[in-house]
Amino acid sequence: MTYKETLEYLYTRLPMYQRVGKKAYKADLTNTIKLMEHLDNPHKKFKSVHIAGTNGKGTSAHGIAAILQTAGYKVGLYTSPHLKKFTERIKISGIEVSEEFVIDFVGRIKSTIEDIQPSFFEITVAMAFDYFQREQVDIAVIETGLGGRLDSTNVITPEVCLITNIGYDHMDILGDTLEKIAAEKAGIIKKHVPVVIGETLPETEPIFKQISENNEAVLIKAGKSNIKPQGMVPDYFLKNLGGIESVINELIRLGWDVSSNHISAGIENINELTGLKGRLQIIEKDPLLIADVSHNADGLNILLKQVADICQNNLHLIFGTVKDKDLKSIFSIIPKDAKIYWTQSNVPRTLPVEELAIQGVMNGIEAKCFKNVNEAIQEAKVQAHPDDLILVTGSTFVVAEVDGL
Repeated sequence: MTYKETLEYLYTRLPMYQRVGKKAYKADLTNTIKLMEHLDNPHKKFKSVHIAGTNGKGTSAHGIAAILQTAGYKVGLYTSPHLKKFTERIKISGIEVSEEFVIDFVGRIKSTIEDIQPSFFEITVAMAFDYFQREQVDIAVIETGLGGRLDSTNVITPEVCLITNIGYDHMDILGDTLEKIAAEKAGIIKKHVPVVIGETLPETEPIFKQISENNEAVLIKAGKSNIKPQGMVPDYFLKNLGGIESVINELIRLGWDVSSNHISAGIENINELTGLKGRLQIIEKDPLLIADVSHNADGLNILLKQVADICQNNLHLIFGTVKDKDLKSIFSIIPKDAKIYWTQSNVPRTLPVEELAIQGVMNGIEAKCFKNVNEAIQEAKVQAHPDDLILVTGSTFVVAEVDGL
């Protein structure tokens, strides 16, 4: 198969949560374990850091990887979803997995895929772990997809775990209370493996404490970070620095050779080192066009507060989302004085712009509708003054379709 045919095979034959939603979610590790066994258990042959949480998983994963790369280590990085290209999900020291490896991997295990019918995410996890083992990484930074306890990545035994925070997201799968969601995320905690908690709440702290005690795992609450990044960085990233630094300090305690200079330089050069995209990313200027992948109420609230501080004049908000989000919470934080443009992405899971508009009107928000995010951007540019700010957000998939990203 060609690379294009290989991707089509993965997308069409295997259910992908990001595209179709809940029906792609496999609530057990059976398929992943079978895939690992078929591949001679690659996940047992490299060291790792495991990250779960509602917000901040991706930025924390990239931050930890950047620091370890700066310290001279060969670092695997597995994150999801991708923005532009499938290969963004699997990197070693900032370099994406080759298309040739993707073709070869699917070809090697095609009969096993046909036999056990794994999800898109399960097969991608297996691909990443096989790649990291074959390339003999020093350490891999692994971001969970959904939850933690039953996430396909949860077959590894890492050096240290990180749970960034807990908020209301994916409640149809993870539970409808913070306690239930925390219990699922805390499922990554392993016997005798230290766990860093980036942010605790009164509802979640007892959950983390109990599960870590059950596993005889040292629980570390992240403190305030001493890192002071230069330039414009997302406020939600600043919130994650304490967790990132605590993970690195724990790795240092375990014998990894990382200095304070490595930490500051890694964070300073995170985009160049790891290819991080879609986090308060400036696409154009005059007017300022920013894209950000924040996609739930907690993340959007932090983003919109920061944008209000940056914005010199009027805010033009281009927003699209997917079907399973808590729209009422999101609508409650949309600035009343912003000019709104509803849009959608091309994935099956997208919330059609007509439905978004109806929900908006019911919540007192009037907006123009655009089926394509770039059409919305063009209209916003026509309407905007040079000192206005145009923000594209609400969905990874909407941001992924922005031209020039």
